[in-house]
Amino acid sequence: MDLTDSYTRVLPQHIRNRYEFIETRNAAAILAATNPGRFDELLAALHQFQLRTDDLVQPGGQETELAARLNTAFRDKGWREARVDTRIRLELRKMPHKTAGETLPTLDETEVFNEGYKVDNFVDRVALDVEWNAKDGNLDRDLSAYRALYDAALIDVAVIITRTQTDLRALGYRLGVEAGMDDERARRILATTTTTNTEKLRPRMQRGDSGGCPLLTVAICARTWADHAPGGEAPDTPHDIGLWEA
Repeated sequence: MDLTDSYTRVLPQHIRNRYEFIETRNAAAILAATNPGRFDELLAALHQFQLRTDDLVQPGGQETELAARLNTAFRDKGWREARVDTRIRLELRKMPHKTAGETLPTLDETEVFNEGYKVDNFVDRVALDVEWNAKDGNLDRDLSAYRALYDAALIDVAVIITRTQTDLRALGYRLGVEAGMDDERARRILATTTTTNTEKLRPRMQRGDSGGCPLLTVAICARTWADHAPGGEAPDTPHDIGLWEA
């Protein structure tokens, strides 16, 4: 599936300066056109959010507190966690055979229930998940949920907020060293390769794992860091850090 770039036309420059984006099926333009109020709420949340140093160097900061800040920004605007379940009822109706003395049909019923996956935030036909540094299997869950919600005509577009890998890992390493970590511990910041990030999400989007659902990915990157100078370059990656894994 070809990726699209409608976000370059509908997202303001100051937002594009601070995040990286990937999309399918012109998701940003669809969200802006079909639900401008919720589109503005997304822009406001991205504008107000800052990646803090503690998000990278403090134990636990890579997983929960950052996601909680983002989710709270949406929950305060009426977005809610949601799940789509599937319930199928089957009826086998056997018609009466009058010569055998039967006058009424007989009915056999079976019901099949399939519990679906939750999405972090749902409102007005938009689904949004925050996947900062979770296991990359969460991406398969999210994309399956979007496909089901879209096929059931419950959403028009989906959004995933995740992160980049290489530049944030380099930033984390640098901040860890500056915070007094030893070299090995600093190298472990965001080093795990099986967590949610754009390198894991992009191929899933390109092969169409979300089906027909337009999907916009917003990636937190080094430029999102609170102390990143506007117009400055992302930190360089140490020459050997890309070869090291936790």
